[in-house]
Amino acid sequence: MSKALFGAGCFWGPEKKFSEIKGVIETQVGYSQGLTDKTSYEEVCKGNTNHAEVVFLKFDENLISYTNLVEFFYQIHDPTTLNQQGPDRGSQYRSLIGYYDETQCEIAKQITDKLNESQFNQKITTIIEPVKNYCPAEDYHQKYMEKKYSFLNF
Repeated sequence: MSKALFGAGCFWGPEKKFSEIKGVIETQVGYSQGLTDKTSYEEVCKGNTNHAEVVFLKFDENLISYTNLVEFFYQIHDPTTLNQQGPDRGSQYRSLIGYYDETQCEIAKQITDKLNESQFNQKITTIIEPVKNYCPAEDYHQKYMEKKYSFLNF
């Protein structure tokens, strides 16, 4: 089992989208890249912790590659808006790829460079850096879209 970490704005929607990919075994929303190894939603929203809202994944590389996950990440949000996605604004909503090893780093950088040259009219603002100080979000944030909108049969 391999792991990956992505920040694509508010973590609820991306978590739901990643959870639907064949080969993604587990998803968890949380906070990463902050100044401490533990935080809360309230602290992150104040903007003083430097944490980003992220989706942590466990995936089976026999079913989906890290390359495919990075490509999917770029399809589900706008990586050219600095510290915002849609109406959500603040550094906790920044576009982020957290990597666990140098192979993931190289893949993320290669895909980002390729897309910067060909796909977007503006420069990609996605930050690519080693994962640090990840902690899970509160229980009420986990699988939020499934719990809140289960009647829609996502």
